[in-house]
Amino acid sequence: MVFVCLCYFRFVVAFKHKDKTSADSLKYNQPHLTENSRTDVMTVTPWLAPVVWEGTFNQDVLDSIYKPKNISIAATVFAVGKYTMFLKNFLESAEQHFFVGFRVHMHVFTDQPNEVPKVKMAAGRQVMVHKVPSLNRWQEISARRMKQIQDLIEEKLRGNTDYIFCLDVDSKFHGRWGTESLGRLVTVVHPGYYRDDRSRFPYERRPQSRAYVAPGEGDFYYCGGAYGGLLQEVHQLTKTCNLNFEADAKDGIEAAWQEESHLNRYMWINKPSKVLSPEYLWQDFKPKNPEIRLLRFSGVIKNYADIRPNV
Repeated sequence: MVFVCLCYFRFVVAFKHKDKTSADSLKYNQPHLTENSRTDVMTVTPWLAPVVWEGTFNQDVLDSIYKPKNISIAATVFAVGKYTMFLKNFLESAEQHFFVGFRVHMHVFTDQPNEVPKVKMAAGRQVMVHKVPSLNRWQEISARRMKQIQDLIEEKLRGNTDYIFCLDVDSKFHGRWGTESLGRLVTVVHPGYYRDDRSRFPYERRPQSRAYVAPGEGDFYYCGGAYGGLLQEVHQLTKTCNLNFEADAKDGIEAAWQEESHLNRYMWINKPSKVLSPEYLWQDFKPKNPEIRLLRFSGVIKNYADIRPNV
């Protein structure tokens, strides 16, 4: 009887403490269904997926939901050939802005492991280096990433990672990229086409390709340089895109924009559960449009002729 009472006392104390902590950490303005914080942009897709812009979420509320879950996030980045020059800025800026305060493993795929810079990481965060072969065509490097991400998930990440994001190395973080980006299947709208009619999207238009998107179809044009989601969902995406790429190759076809073309086909059929605005992969050579209130991640200015092996 004494033992039962003691357990009950501990439960009540713990519950009261938990309740007090929650109340203190979740103080924010009341949400109103009749008010919209952004009226200048789309904030939900026709299939009811959120479109994430600055001003559409409360980061403290989101962090308070995910912090107790102790989630683990992986990020993949490919630095082959001269692309190793972008690693330092990428890794250092990620340490400042990418899921700060969470467990993060940065997986760097490179043909030059000795060129991976030493970057000081916070507790629970680390860089892991994977050696990959050099290739003579940048198109092949792009296309083969899907297979390498698939293998990484199957061989190393299953059972110890919750979410994964696949990012371009020739980019830099400028602002928060955090829990607002988590979802089952997440993609980023391409900054070069988000204002255009879909007839101008550079989809693969040859019906013979498994990346084919017919005229009059497609929702947005998504970036091949930033996508992610739950580990099992990204595994299915990369496995499907790789199988389609290999089947195309056997037929002598290479999609217009390699993995990006196959990604767009996949996302057309398998709608993403969350869409990230172009804040999440802008282009440094472009001036900010008025709706871009905060640059979070962007591709740096570079001369492709200097860094791509076959340009």
